[in-house]
Amino acid sequence: MRKYLGATAGMFFLVGSLSFVGCSSGPSEQELSELERLRASVKSLREQVEVKKSEKARLEQQIAAKQAQLDAETKEQAATKQRMESQK
Repeated sequence: MRKYLGATAGMFFLVGSLSFVGCSSGPSEQELSELERLRASVKSLREQVEVKKSEKARLEQQIAAKQAQLDAETKEQAATKQRMESQK
């Protein structure tokens, strides 16, 4: 994701630089359309990052729940084993 964001920021810089260096007093239609395309791309990438962050948080919660369940079952297994050994 950072790779795409860096590339997109570089494109913004390039388009911005071209608009200042150009002979005209303002950006051309092509430059404006490119800028809008880049803005849409940045927005899409940011949305993808947010989706991935929420997915990561959900998966981390599932891992924590499974780990808690495993810990409880391991503790119960150890207690059962100890009770069986004490009954011998």
